Amino acid sequence: MSARSKARKRAVDVLFEADQRPGTGVLDLLAERIRQPGTQTALPEYAVEIVEGVMAHHERIDEILSTYSRGWVLERMPAVDRAILRVGVWELLFNDEVPDAVAIDEAVELARLLSTDESPTFVNGLLGRILQLKPALLA
Repeated sequence: MSARSKARKRAVDVLFEADQRPGTGVLDLLAERIRQPGTQTALPEYAVEIVEGVMAHHERIDEILSTYSRGWVLERMPAVDRAILRVGVWELLFNDEVPDAVAIDEAVELARLLSTDESPTFVNGLLGRILQLKPALLA
């Protein structure tokens, strides 16, 4: 696993953990993980950038996911899929340093590694749809 892949996984871990701890702000949890990484190594800089980026665009990312996920309400998605999709949308729309195909491939791989058997197909389809609409979403 590349350094950026590991950073993406760690960012998903932080987003997922915050989702599972109601009342815990994502940025507060991020600050805690930076101060005390627990049993893991320190958070990679790119993981911090991802979490901060996702939170900076959180409302827009969730609006996009809610609008374009067919048959799934955001709140009903598995929490890990939500975290992976948030990272994927942020990389697709708000991080010009990551090629679109890499953002989607990495999200699909995280879904394969962390979620259900159906999740990679769901993540790929939804992020593929968002990629098709990217010019309009950024206008």
